[in-house]
Amino acid sequence: MSSALAILGGTPVRKTPFHAWPVWDESDVEAVAAVVRSGRWGRLSGDRVATFEREFAAFQGAKYGLAVVNGSVSLRIGLLALGIEAGDEVIVPPYTFLATATAVIEANAVPIFVDIDPDTYCLDPAAFEAAITPRTRAVIPVHLGGQAADMDRICAIAARHGIAVIEDAAHAHGGSYKGRGLGAIGDIGSFSFQASKNLNSGEGGAILTNSEELDDKCRALHHCGRRKGGNWYEHPYFGGNYRLGELQGALLLSQLARLRAQTETRNANGLYLNERLAAIPGIRPLARGRGETMHPYHLYAFRYDAAAWGVPRSRFVAALHAEGIPASEGYTIPLYRQGLFTQKVFGPYTGYRQTRPDLDYAAVSCPVCERVCSSEGCWLSQTMLLGPREDMDAVVAAITKLSEHRREL
Repeated sequence: MSSALAILGGTPVRKTPFHAWPVWDESDVEAVAAVVRSGRWGRLSGDRVATFEREFAAFQGAKYGLAVVNGSVSLRIGLLALGIEAGDEVIVPPYTFLATATAVIEANAVPIFVDIDPDTYCLDPAAFEAAITPRTRAVIPVHLGGQAADMDRICAIAARHGIAVIEDAAHAHGGSYKGRGLGAIGDIGSFSFQASKNLNSGEGGAILTNSEELDDKCRALHHCGRRKGGNWYEHPYFGGNYRLGELQGALLLSQLARLRAQTETRNANGLYLNERLAAIPGIRPLARGRGETMHPYHLYAFRYDAAAWGVPRSRFVAALHAEGIPASEGYTIPLYRQGLFTQKVFGPYTGYRQTRPDLDYAAVSCPVCERVCSSEGCWLSQTMLLGPREDMDAVVAAITKLSEHRREL
């Protein structure tokens, strides 16, 4: 007698794909085509990027917005604008995309990894405070998957120690914490508009701040070191060309019109999944109710208990795929265990030698992150949460089915 499990030959719970991505229609095509027809393709001659900067900043509740070429360089520009210098330490979580830490290296500073909160997968405030030294100049909390980090505690700790806060909000478009837009709470917020992101133009990024001084510095850094109101061939500051083009600005403006409704849909579907999945043994949704007033769910992350299920996470995820649910194991290696860090392959960025010549990332240990990477963390993509309630029911039905037949896995 054959098993009911699709991975063993049974019928899958779902045979149709989830919501398509990106979402677009002729209004997006016309927005880009209008720029093409205008002949004003660069931001210096057009107005689409500047308009997007104002509207996106207002959407997130910040005073100033600056669009740049990607969400990696936005972090680096933010660090430089804050005055980070060679050998300064910047505290980061290890459960994040590489750019959170490599931006620190590109600022010639030293990334210091601290553990994550087991209930949110965001930076653990207590671990952050314990890692502060006289060399600590900044902290980069990551709103992982759109889950708001504990910004009250992080900002309070940073203020006590005179440390700058850069929010890595690459996953957090439309998200809010206690009514304040993510990316507009710390000194600087960094966003990505890469193709997978909730707001995307293929590539791109943005910097938000409530400080006119920081906005001016970021603008100079992204515009070849030119100061606002200065002459074209006057370069009083260090900088490069990180300007976003008008074609992407137009597309972002068009996409921004959908973001609020899409975020509300993802938030509602995430809450529904939390309620339903919490009833399945060995499955625990991440915590809600710690301040996030709108969760954009770039990732729907949940915790898988391999001991309770009796099979490794990789088998569980493979079985979910067979049932038509494209889940992921997420980040499977803490950043400090990547060869880039264990071997300190930092190229010309050798600032760490000034203050931490003995730095050994191989000796770093963040137990929560290691558990999440090795056996616990599971993700669903934001696109899956854009569909109707029936799509969420399919996710619940598939995991319930695997739970009921777990001994066959």
